[in-house]
Amino acid sequence: MLLPLPLLAAALPAAFAGGGTRRWFGGRDGGSARADAQAAKDAAAEAFYELDSGQRDLEISIETITAVDSSPRARQAVEDFAALGRRIDEVSHTYITAVDAHDLDRDDLEPSAAASATAELTRAKDELVRVKGELDRYAQGLGPLLGSAETQLARLAPAVERARQGLIAATGALDGVRASGMKADDLAARLAALAPELTRLNQGAGRHGVAETLQRADQVLREAEAIRTEAERLPERAAEIDRRLVSLRTRAQALTTRAGGVEPILSELRRRFSEECWHDLQHVPEQATQDVGRAEEKLAEAAEARRDQRWADATARLGTVRALLNHADEAVSAAGERLRLLDAVAKDPKNEIQRTRFVVRDAQRLAMAGRNTPDPRHAGPLDNAVARLDRAIAALDVRHPDYWHFLTEAEAVRQTAAQVVSDIRGGLGSGA
Repeated sequence: MLLPLPLLAAALPAAFAGGGTRRWFGGRDGGSARADAQAAKDAAAEAFYELDSGQRDLEISIETITAVDSSPRARQAVEDFAALGRRIDEVSHTYITAVDAHDLDRDDLEPSAAASATAELTRAKDELVRVKGELDRYAQGLGPLLGSAETQLARLAPAVERARQGLIAATGALDGVRASGMKADDLAARLAALAPELTRLNQGAGRHGVAETLQRADQVLREAEAIRTEAERLPERAAEIDRRLVSLRTRAQALTTRAGGVEPILSELRRRFSEECWHDLQHVPEQATQDVGRAEEKLAEAAEARRDQRWADATARLGTVRALLNHADEAVSAAGERLRLLDAVAKDPKNEIQRTRFVVRDAQRLAMAGRNTPDPRHAGPLDNAVARLDRAIAALDVRHPDYWHFLTEAEAVRQTAAQVVSDIRGGLGSGA
């Protein structure tokens, strides 16, 4: 719409006087200063972004480490990162303050203000870059800790899954043997005790920590595998206990019969040999009877435990039965062996004497090998052994010789010679 001439004439001076005009700071220098300031602002913004991104990435790394590692080295790394964070906050504040202090889009921005903005933003950018360098060096030093933590985290999920699968396998094995008629109450109780541990595993490492969760997963897996193995072996274990019950019961019956033959042996010993040869065997019949009787009691307890499927109790009692029968067997056998040995030496002690002298001479030859005189450490025991044998032989020249004493002395002499031989060969082997 065209204004009337009087109005148009009145509006023109006002327009040129400044009410509707835009003021530009003039010349190429002003434009260059604004461009420099904007470039400094952009460079500072990029440095700020890179520093902020680097800090965020490292925060994830620190969280990974702290979730796994509580060592002094890890704690120091966390403290160092906190100190770096404070320096990052300082330079970031300086940068933000510089940006807020200068509006580079202002129409009336003076070249001097633009230059001041350029200087402040450049200083802020330089500080951001400097701290970013510190952050990069810190990140490089963090490598070994982070690698170890990531390795543990990589183990976490498979370890927890193995524990779960182990529990499933143990449950299946237990269900299988119970379906066959076995109670397996102790295994069921052990499996039930793992339920709280499974709950903690399901709660995850975020609540309990990676290291503790890994340890718990390993413990659950070991116990679950033990339960599964024992459950699978239960039928075999029951059969083995049944076999041992039959075998030990038969052995106890046989020992009862053998123990009845000890008294005639003792009578023969009393009739033909001095008291010293048999007085220590007087208790054998009574002791054997007691051992067999106690063994039969424990067998009954083992059979009851087997019926009740108390497998550990049955196994323990069978072990006691075996020990009792072994003790009785040794005692009964000792009586018969004593009579045999005494018969042989009474008939002709020369065989025992020659056997013992041979062992001593063999030790003496070894002691003299490569020497003009024997080592006193070897010669002394061997000389004493010869003298001991001579005394034992001389003690036979009486009306009622103690043949058992002679036999035990001869055995002691042979043991001494054998010890000397062992010492010599040991010294040769060590280069002494």
